[in-house]
Amino acid sequence: MAPPLVLPVHYDFASTICFVAHRVLEQMGEDLDTLGVVLEWRPVDLVAITGWRRGIVVDGPRRENALRVAEELGVGVRMPAVWLDSRPAHAVALALAGSAREAAWRERVWSAVFEEGRDIGAEGEVERLAADLALDPALLSDVHDFGRLDAMTEAAREAEVIGVPTFHIGFPLGGIQEPDTMLLLFRRWADRRRRNRS
Repeated sequence: MAPPLVLPVHYDFASTICFVAHRVLEQMGEDLDTLGVVLEWRPVDLVAITGWRRGIVVDGPRRENALRVAEELGVGVRMPAVWLDSRPAHAVALALAGSAREAAWRERVWSAVFEEGRDIGAEGEVERLAADLALDPALLSDVHDFGRLDAMTEAAREAEVIGVPTFHIGFPLGGIQEPDTMLLLFRRWADRRRRNRS
């Protein structure tokens, strides 16, 4: 059996459209398995890429677009009024990278923000979410050390990531579409990759 193809996905926990992508990709789980594709979620600090400010009010066309995408793709969402500080949550995600708990952490953080309306940047919130999953408290020792996240963000910038989510399918593909469209794009990418391996 051929090894799975790893498809990088750059994301930020503060992004509504990333949450929508998370839910759409959940629906595609069996299709991705059949295709032999494994998603590799790579956190980035979108503020460092775009120059937005943490705590900036998200309104106007930016808010309207995110809510429109969520509605079109059938994903219910409670969108925060401001751009949240996602860095501590990303620090935990990076500490969990490659472990069985990594996916559970992404789910817990995204559901907390976009379904429960919680502020992941608030004092003690990451610790409370970690407790929900009974994570080892040692994982939280470097929750405010963002060096690894900064390095991943710089690598994403060098890979021409200008927004999130971004999928690398031979080129950076930003945004999310309905599952059938995403599957078609992923299938074409996977076919090209396998041909190039031969």
